[in-house]
Amino acid sequence: MGPVSGNGRKQLMADINVTPLVDVMLVLLIIFMVTAPMMTQGLDVDLPQTTAKALRQDENPVVVTVDKEGQISIDNIPYEPKALVQELSKLPDEKKEEPIYLRADKAVSYGVVVAVMADIKKAGFDKLGMVTEPAAEEKQ
Repeated sequence: MGPVSGNGRKQLMADINVTPLVDVMLVLLIIFMVTAPMMTQGLDVDLPQTTAKALRQDENPVVVTVDKEGQISIDNIPYEPKALVQELSKLPDEKKEEPIYLRADKAVSYGVVVAVMADIKKAGFDKLGMVTEPAAEEKQ
């Protein structure tokens, strides 16, 4: 029975049952805790294998080069590091659908290479490749 008032009539109970609410909230919390690590963003880079043979290409891809001194150039035209995103953003959308290649000298620090990769992604390029040289014993 429900609560009875002084005159003998039943009153409606206006309280919220919080047990189902707590159950739903705990399930949502568990779901978010499991899926949160999967939502981290990063740079997807498919590095070419150094043992594979070079592929012949008919088109001329965009190549971003970082030399020993940290100078950045796009297709052998030097640019300031701050202007990299602006210059790559100026390229047409059809070019952004094609792969872009990053050539970095092995003496360049890892932080500089990662910063350039982030700028390339920020400019709208999704397909980023690294240019490498074959191993010394395979050059023969």
